[in-house]
Amino acid sequence: MPVTLDDKLVVAISSRALFNLEEENRLFDAGDPGAYMRLQLERLEVPAQPGIAYSLVRKLLRFNADGVQRVEVVILSRNDPVSGMRIFNSGAAAELAIERGVFTQGRPPFRYLTPLRADLFLSANADDVREALGAGFAAAHVSVESALAGNQHPDEVRIAFDGDAVLFSDEAERVYQQQGLAAFQAHEKDKAAVPLGAGPLAPFLVALHRLQQAASTGMRIRTALVTARGAPAHRRAIQTLMSWNIRVDEAMFLAGLDKGGFLREFEPDFFFDDQTGHVRSAARHVPAGHVASGISNLPRAEPQG
Repeated sequence: MPVTLDDKLVVAISSRALFNLEEENRLFDAGDPGAYMRLQLERLEVPAQPGIAYSLVRKLLRFNADGVQRVEVVILSRNDPVSGMRIFNSGAAAELAIERGVFTQGRPPFRYLTPLRADLFLSANADDVREALGAGFAAAHVSVESALAGNQHPDEVRIAFDGDAVLFSDEAERVYQQQGLAAFQAHEKDKAAVPLGAGPLAPFLVALHRLQQAASTGMRIRTALVTARGAPAHRRAIQTLMSWNIRVDEAMFLAGLDKGGFLREFEPDFFFDDQTGHVRSAARHVPAGHVASGISNLPRAEPQG
């Protein structure tokens, strides 16, 4: 039978999202890819340290611990193939069961998400993430300045999601930004029973739900909705999840409070948000990524004058 990834949760991840390669990347960003390649080759047998999404990947791969391959992690990187050897070596040293990788030597790799049928793409390259989101894939730009995940919950994958423009469409966010808070609250109260459309990360949440239902490894998934919504706008968010037959384990309706402290207490392996301010706040405490989706991420018109 042909090999296929169709029945698996597929995470595509860049080298810098999985491992800490910031020292090496400074050479690349300085316009010296040759020096970058030489340094990677010199360090071929030196395992790279964990990066921001390392904890998430390690825990997801533990869903394969009973011998059933439920999760597939694929390196999808702008690295050159020689540097790719170090990435595989680092994965092997960390006992991460990763056997597939695509290395494009500086070219955008996101187009390979289609044959991979990826459920999630994590990258430290913002342009690649935008292209992936535009092509309809769940994706996030990993903040490499984020705090690393804690180790208090070794048997739980903990993932936190913003709501509007992340799990949900940006329909309500557009009302808020264009008409203000009062109009937003009235709009959401009026449409409380009308489910919101799916946002870019909704398919990933659904895939996580399927993984939890199928697994028998002792690993668990704990999810949280962490949103600036407050009552009465909370109801539509919950009604939407119910209409998808999906539940989250925790929901935080913060009515504009800073999310950072709440995420510090939840201790996720990763947090997804569409607004860079929330990502910066979260990144002081937990691994975080920017989902460049919705009205908050549209190009701003140049002032006339």
